[in-house]
Amino acid sequence: MRIIPYDDMYRDDMIFMVLEAKDALGRVPGLNEDLLDVRKNYLDKGDMFWLALSDAGRVVGCIGYSAIPDTDDVWLHRFYVKAALKRQGIGTALYLHAEAHLRAIGKQRVHVHLGGKGYEASRLFYRHLGYEYEQDENYMVKSLKP
Repeated sequence: MRIIPYDDMYRDDMIFMVLEAKDALGRVPGLNEDLLDVRKNYLDKGDMFWLALSDAGRVVGCIGYSAIPDTDDVWLHRFYVKAALKRQGIGTALYLHAEAHLRAIGKQRVHVHLGGKGYEASRLFYRHLGYEYEQDENYMVKSLKP
């Protein structure tokens, strides 16, 4: 597996992977509109979005972030791993890649929205990474300060 900055050539494969991941969570697979144009919604704004690719060059995960204006904080977005490949280190590798980038550019805190019921595994995953609940059980935050 390798992690690369988003490339439009993988757009459709990424969208398919996200829909499949949502289906595996028991969600009606709907598409977040920002994924239709990652370049416009992330990269052109100075934010980042990464893809995890299998050895065969298929998208097996993704993660992005949006800076919160006038702060050193960011929101993580669209963090998905192909359902059949969960618990194989892909999510951790994607997250650590994103966190290293955020630390390198001086970001101080990372916020996540968990999306309500059905995301118990996400809550445990973020807790393992050092996140704490912020406003309520649907929001978590992690300080990147040393």
